[in-house]
Parts: sequence; structure tokens; C-alpha cells
Amino acid sequence: MNRDEAKIILQLYRPNTADAEDPQIAEALALAKNDPELARWLEEHCARQNTLREKFRKINAPAGLKEQIISEQAAFSKTKARREKYVAVAAVTAIVVSLAFLSQFWMPSGSGDDSTFSIYQGRMAGVALRGYSMDLTTNDPAQIRAYLAQQHAPSDYVLPAPLQKTAMIGCAVEGWQNAKVSMICFHTGKPLPLGQQADLWLFVVDRDSVKNVPALNSPQFAKVNQLITAAWSLGGRLYFLGTSGDESAIKKFL
Repeated sequence: MNRDEAKIILQLYRPNTADAEDPQIAEALALAKNDPELARWLEEHCARQNTLREKFRKINAPAGLKEQIISEQAAFSKTKARREKYVAVAAVTAIVVSLAFLSQFWMPSGSGDDSTFSIYQGRMAGVALRGYSMDLTTNDPAQIRAYLAQQHAPSDYVLPAPLQKTAMIGCAVEGWQNAKVSMICFHTGKPLPLGQQADLWLFVVDRDSVKNVPALNSPQFAKVNQLITAAWSLGGRLYFLGTSGDESAIKKFL
């Protein structure tokens, strides 16, 4: 430690207090004992500190200040406790509302069996609506099929002719019971909201993994959550297509 460093440290030093027990201040004080210039500076510093201390002692506190501080502190503590209670209640409320919202996607009503067709539709629509990350981002249909096959997800799907002409942007593999679901993402060409990558989603799963599936020899249309959807069966696979809009918005891809 040199003289300038010692001065910086000793600016925090108050004489006749426990400050001298601080290791850095103690080292600076020891240096001052062997440095006449630093010793003179320290003497002037201590004199200023003592003068200020005496002036502060002569200041009379306003009447009732102590009681005011105590009462304000008590009021602050009550307000803080009340605010923390409100924050906790608000947090619980937010969780309950979120769970109720998510249940629209994950727990459709009307069935006690969690593997039925209606629940499958709700969950897949929820995947599209709640946000997701694609496992593979590409506009190459061959790469998408190859990736899905590698993941042991349905890759032998048959697309309707209009859907074959729609731009693919990637795919993901979702889970359903003990089966894998192929999710193929499309962009129809319409402007998309910021951060959204697709506006048309196709889900393909083994038909036998979903209970209570109707015949579906031709597409069945339904409004599921916020999507217009079409479902059909072909070659042992169950197809589920969804997008925003009305029935005409999805029929043009079939």
C-alpha cells in the first residue's frame, strides 16, 4: 500500500471508533506512523472529523422526532406486510387463471378417458396455439420425412394435392400416450404476427393410438379452441389439420 492508496482508505476513517479495527484502515494507520507527510494529512483529517462530530452533537432534534420515526416505521411495516399479502394473493390468482386457460387446451371436457379422439384434437390444437419450437427447420419435404423416420414418428403420410403445393417450413415430434405424433408446419403465404413461423399445422399419428375415432372416410370439420380443423383417416394413420379462419380457410388445402 502506498501513500495515495492509504489516503483514499483513511477518508472513511473516523477517529475513536471501531473503524481502526478494519484490516485495511489498520494497515493505512500503521503506514502513517512511518510517513511524516501522511501523518500530517491524517492529523488534519481527524481534526475535521472531530469538528463535524461536535457540530452534529449541538444540533437539537425536533420535538417528537423519535416518536414520529417509530410510528412511521410501524406504519411502513404494516403497509409492507399488506402489500406482500396482496402480491401473494395476486400470484395465486394468476396461477389459477393460467391453469384454467391451459386446461382448455389440455383437458377438454366431456370424457373421462384421456386417450379419446376429442382430447387428442384439443391437445394437438393446443400445441399449435401455445407456441412450440420446431425440431427441424427446412422447406425440403424429403428432409422432413427423413427426420421423422429417424425419430420413429409417422413419415409415410399422404398429403392432399393442395397441401403438397403449400410451403413447408419444418417439423417436430410430439408425444401422445405411448405414440409419437409427426407435426408438419406450413406457411400459407399470409402475413404472420411477429415471432410466428407457421399458420397451418398437420398432425399425423397411428390411428390405433387414439380411442373413439369416428369412421372419417372423408374430412370431418370442427372448431377446436381457436382453430378450424379437419380430421380424416387413411392407411392406418389419423390426420389432423388446423389453421385460423372458417371452414373455407381449411377446405382449400384438402
